[in-house]
Amino acid sequence: MEWKGYQQLEGGKIKCLLCRHYCTLREGQVGVCRVNQNRKGELVNLVYGYPSALNIDPIEKKPLFHFLPGTRALSLGTVGCNFKCPFCQNWSLSQTSVIPKHPFIPPAQIVKIAKEYRCATIAYTYNEPTVFYPYARDIGLLAKKEGVKNVFVTNGFETVEVVEDMKKWVDGVNVDLKSFNPKYYKKGLKGKLEGVLETIELLKKAGIWVEITTLIVPGTNDSHEELSQIANFIAQLDRAIPWHISRFRPDYRETDKSATPMEKLMEAYNIGKRAGLKYVYLGNVTLPAITSCPKCGEELISRYLFQVDLNRLKKGRCPRCNYKIEGIFSL
Repeated sequence: MEWKGYQQLEGGKIKCLLCRHYCTLREGQVGVCRVNQNRKGELVNLVYGYPSALNIDPIEKKPLFHFLPGTRALSLGTVGCNFKCPFCQNWSLSQTSVIPKHPFIPPAQIVKIAKEYRCATIAYTYNEPTVFYPYARDIGLLAKKEGVKNVFVTNGFETVEVVEDMKKWVDGVNVDLKSFNPKYYKKGLKGKLEGVLETIELLKKAGIWVEITTLIVPGTNDSHEELSQIANFIAQLDRAIPWHISRFRPDYRETDKSATPMEKLMEAYNIGKRAGLKYVYLGNVTLPAITSCPKCGEELISRYLFQVDLNRLKKGRCPRCNYKIEGIFSL
């Protein structure tokens, strides 16, 4: 049975199943994301075939540190988002309703570009990929047949239905766990914390490789209590999930705030380690990001500015004690 991503309702209305807003749309109406529309009782993805950003990046820039380190990803995004984050670094894409209509790039062409430039992975990123899921899905299924992997960089607001479908073709995700405050998620981000937490759990159960990023915004989500709640949630789910602690820099509607102090980043790092997390990394800083063996402490992978300058793994294992490092390290 073909996957449709929506449910038909009475009176020509439909319910969108792409994200947890579950928008009910009458004829001609678009959802919260502004890029999915009810047309004659069907869900039409208005950005299908119209990427607004297409680049080749190191996979470390997603950031994914335990997923084919040192390889390249063809990164693409459209416009639109189902959140309203006031600190969004890609707000010119995510918060616009202006949809470019040229050039049209069909899924097969995206896969061809990825292979031509020897990209091991296609990354659906820049804006929230769930809002262009029909396009991403068609690309991803073709990519999978060609031996190219697929990753999502997402806010984690996928529906149960979407996660179930993702099992067929998505290999890895980095989920932004932006806060552990339900009120902030609802009022500040226009989402729901409980939905994000459930999605993370579902992605893990689905066998998709999961990494988590938290942007530390001064005065918003940087209390010791909240950082501890995030770290403990991750640890209870799986201590091997990498936690990326990312430095905030003023952008979009929060240009009046200062960048995250290094002291606060180090506090979060130490909280993560005390919670038992095996892999904790600092992001948006000019420091090496090092993967050490959780068993013997051997330095295994060193990265600087998204480039891998050392990788001592042997078939995904520590060469000193043979500990199997959690992640995806081979095509």
